[in-house]
This record gives sequence, structure tokens and C-alpha cells, in this order.
Amino acid sequence: MTVEQVRNAVESAPPGRPVAPTIPEARQAAVLVPVFEEDGLARLVLTRRSTDLPSHQGEVAFPGGKVHDDETFEAGALREAYEEVGIPPENVDLVGPLQELATVAGRFSLAPFVGLLPGRPTLVPNPGEVARTFDVSIAELFEPDVYHQERWDIPGIDDRAMHFFDVAQETVWGATARILYELLTLVTASLR
Repeated sequence: MTVEQVRNAVESAPPGRPVAPTIPEARQAAVLVPVFEEDGLARLVLTRRSTDLPSHQGEVAFPGGKVHDDETFEAGALREAYEEVGIPPENVDLVGPLQELATVAGRFSLAPFVGLLPGRPTLVPNPGEVARTFDVSIAELFEPDVYHQERWDIPGIDDRAMHFFDVAQETVWGATARILYELLTLVTASLR
């Protein structure tokens, strides 16, 4: 799986994909899904959030956070990626959005954007927000025993598929796993 294949998958995604139901009074947030290529493999940058944060403490996430009133979702994703892990906005080629989703626990409406980087980034984690940075190849996410799904009953939302990826000594779940699942679905469909 190369960066160019990721670009093609995101750019050729059908318009008007369904958006997850918005939670009343949800706060607006955006994340960057940073992708770079190394040794011919597309790799994704992930973080483990600090346990000192007010929401989603210690969870694996893409760089991102609240969108300010005076900025677009894209600008918010780029600003947050710079503030959290030091990815300069000018080094990111935004190729497109993924499906917007809602988080139940944090009450966020979350807009993810796939951004391509020119190579392996030099990450500078903000210790107040990020406990760990790491990257995984998209190919790793397809390996046996990495992915599993559970069905959860969530109040106010009927039976929901919950996705889990076990990679790099971390378990990715929640909104981040849903974003990964959509990206892998798009990539797989584009290879047919």
C-alpha cells in the first residue's frame, strides 16, 4: 500500500457519504490523518493522548482537537497537528475528508482529513497533550489478529459496531478505530 494508492482512494471516494448522527450540543473538532511513505509503504502517524487531558485520556488518536470559531475544519486539523506533534501545516498535502463522526463520551462532532507528508516527519510531541507518538504501516492493519469487531449497545444509539486494532503495543478503538476502518474500506474498494 503506497501513499499514491491512499491518495487515489480518498480522492475517488463517493461524495455525499452518510454522516454519523450528531449529538445535541456537540463541540466541533477536527483531526489530521497524517500519511507518509517509507520503503514503499504508506504509514500513519498516531498518538497516545496524555492522561492529564479533560477527555479521551490515554487513548490512541490522530492529532487533532477543538476547532476555533474563526477557522475552518481543515485549518483546525492542521493547527492541532502542529500544536500536538509539530507537523508544519505547509508540509501537509490535504487530499480530502473522511466521514464526519460523533463521539458519545466526549460529545464531539469530529471531522477527519487525510493529509500526505513528503516523508517521515520529525515529530515533537507536546508533553501536555501527547504521551507517545508512533506510526504503523497500512499493511500492518490488514495482518491477521490485528483487527476485531464487537457489537455494543450504546444509550441513544442502537447496536453499534465497535472496531479494534491491536498494533504497536496499543489498542486503537473508538473514533480513531472508526476512522481507520473507513480509510481501509476506501483503500480496499479502490484496489478492486
